Amino acid sequence: MLLDEALARRTVMGSTMAPAVMLRPDQVVNDRPAGTPRLPSMAMAPTTDWNPILRGEFEKPYWTDLMAFVAAERAAGVVYPPAGEVFAALHLTAFTEVKVVILGQDPYHGPRQAHGLCFSVNPGVAVPPSLGNIFKELDADLGISPNASGDLRPWARQGVLLLNTTLTVRAHQPASHQGKGWERFTDEVIRALGNRAEHVVFLLWGAHARKKKALLDRRRHTIIESAHPSPLSAHRGFFGSRPFSAANAALEGAGLGPIDWRLAPS
Repeated sequence: MLLDEALARRTVMGSTMAPAVMLRPDQVVNDRPAGTPRLPSMAMAPTTDWNPILRGEFEKPYWTDLMAFVAAERAAGVVYPPAGEVFAALHLTAFTEVKVVILGQDPYHGPRQAHGLCFSVNPGVAVPPSLGNIFKELDADLGISPNASGDLRPWARQGVLLLNTTLTVRAHQPASHQGKGWERFTDEVIRALGNRAEHVVFLLWGAHARKKKALLDRRRHTIIESAHPSPLSAHRGFFGSRPFSAANAALEGAGLGPIDWRLAPS
């Protein structure tokens, strides 16, 4: 089970709080205004150390609206990633274990591609162009040959938070879930890491990601910026930026162990 499901339930009458439970992204809280349809029931799920940090977001009106929107989208058609993988990045990389953050925009919108980690794809799926350019730069930077698999979970398990700023997307319609509330949630993830005492390296690729540096304290953390690895922009500053060796140098300078950026051959 993933962190998929974090929404602390509120009572409609009064201010008494019921015990915190977790809610899947395609479910929303049953407490509802009169006249609205009954929504799917809530289910218990394990928590991670992100849960107390982000719990306050689950009590805000935007979160209930966001969950209702995603539920309606799933009822109307195909949404990626699957509901059980929406929060995979937070499940695989605990708050206390984050060393590096890589930010994406929204999930891949093709079949079987998205599995909750930015730039990563499921095993057996063709490597998308942006990820192919990431692998090219990894080879140029550290001499690590491109991998046939685009599954980046080995990075996530070492402390690389692979976070999209929008966590769901309608099939074949990029950016279709932007501006619905996910950005408020992921901004809080970024802000929480920015406020953490332990050093974090933020890899901000492209204008969208670079805007997030306003949430961060450069005196406390390392921010490494470049162009996006997309084929449209990689030649404008991503190639040659050597982000992987720079991230490891920053980690070691802070007394932390480096990331092993190698991926198992497939």
